Amino acid sequence: MDSDRARGVLLGLACGDALGRPVEFKSESVITSNYGRLDEMVGHGTWNQPEGTVTDDTEQALCIAQSLVERREFDPADIADRFVGWYDSGPFDIGRMTAKAISRLKHGDAWDEAGQRVWENSPEGQNAGNGSVMRCAPLVIPYANDSGRLVEVSRQSSLITHADPRCTYGCAILNLTIAGLILNNATPLRDALDRVDPDAPDELVTALEPLARGETPDSLKTSGYVVHSLQTALHDGLSAENAEEAIVTAVNRGGDADTIGAIAGAVAGARFGASTLPSQWIFVLDDSDRLADIADHLVTIA
Repeated sequence: MDSDRARGVLLGLACGDALGRPVEFKSESVITSNYGRLDEMVGHGTWNQPEGTVTDDTEQALCIAQSLVERREFDPADIADRFVGWYDSGPFDIGRMTAKAISRLKHGDAWDEAGQRVWENSPEGQNAGNGSVMRCAPLVIPYANDSGRLVEVSRQSSLITHADPRCTYGCAILNLTIAGLILNNATPLRDALDRVDPDAPDELVTALEPLARGETPDSLKTSGYVVHSLQTALHDGLSAENAEEAIVTAVNRGGDADTIGAIAGAVAGARFGASTLPSQWIFVLDDSDRLADIADHLVTIA
């Protein structure tokens, strides 16, 4: 396992999250008006936090990563407990489905029940958000060489809060792709889609097939819908010339900028390595040393 690429997964995720945090929910035109091309960590903006502040994307990814390090294996019940502890700490940003599922966990639902019940009670259009794909990348590091187990743990990690198959398989496809990048495979997204087909939802596969062929879809959307987020973030993460370009491009599209930036950052970090991320970003990034240290520990589990 390449330790620089492993670090790149976690630090790239956090950099995309922190760069996008102040412009979350803003349109591309508003970002351009206020910042030109946003390529430096800035403070205030959405959530009114200091520069380098991460959001629920990175904080939940750290819950997963810390559990893996301490348990030395994937333990979804332990991860669910960590989500509850994080929720009780009063995070300034938390997704609707995640909050509902964690509330159910607090009131006694098992890890594999809460997200399922929230999903069953959510109408189409509110049932397949990006709240699990944004946090799932740490699972890649210990399971990169076992694609079957990586699919299993990725889907189960989603199930804790997001049970829709578009979310569970979205996590699997993303993590298989990141694993392929770490292992230097020639066609990581193509391999990922082949690995989950025909079980994955058609809508998800159809959205990602053009990217696997090296094509750019007619439009790249920036909503919190998991299919949109994955399509846009994977496009930017896989097509950019370097990690900085991938993250900056994703964030400056606006919309759910922190999450699309985080996903693109995890992909680009795996492609290019942590050493290629801008040093001025790392300097102000929340928990940068901790993220690098956890990535190193995750490598030892593999």
